[in-house]
Amino acid sequence: MQQKNKLSLSVQYPDSRLKETITRSKLRRWVQAALLAPAELTIRFVDADEGRMLNHEYRGKDYATNVLTFAYTEEEDSEVTQADIVLCTDVLQREALEQGKSIVAHTAHLVVHGVLHAQGYDHETEAEAAEMEQLEIDILASLGETNPYAVA
Repeated sequence: MQQKNKLSLSVQYPDSRLKETITRSKLRRWVQAALLAPAELTIRFVDADEGRMLNHEYRGKDYATNVLTFAYTEEEDSEVTQADIVLCTDVLQREALEQGKSIVAHTAHLVVHGVLHAQGYDHETEAEAAEMEQLEIDILASLGETNPYAVA
C-alpha cells in the first residue's frame, strides 16, 4: 500500500450546492491519491460569478472555468506543496451533464487535476499534457473511477 503524504486540507463551500454530495471525506481521499509530497491545500467551491471574477483577474479570461489552481510553492526543493484549488459549481454541473458523467466522477477528476497543477504539472505542451493525462487516468483508476478522457 502506498504511503500517505501528510495533508492539511481546508474545504470552503461559499457555494453550498455540492456540500452534501462532494463531502470533505471524498475530497480528502481524492487529494491524498494525487499527492506526491506533503501538502497544505484549500479547496473552495464557488458560483459562476466568483469563478468568472477569479479567472478574469488572474488569467485574463472573462468566463468561469471548471478549476483554478493557485500554487504558492515556488522553490523546487520545497518539502510542502501549498495551494488553493477553486472549483466552480456551475461549470462542474454543466460539464458533467454535457459529458454524461456523474458530478462525483467529474469533480474527482478535476480535484486530481488541480492537485497535480499544485505540484508543478502542466499541460502547455503536447508532452506535458500526455504525461499529466496519464497520471490523472492512473490516479483515478486507483480510486475506482473510469478514464475521464474516454469518449462514451
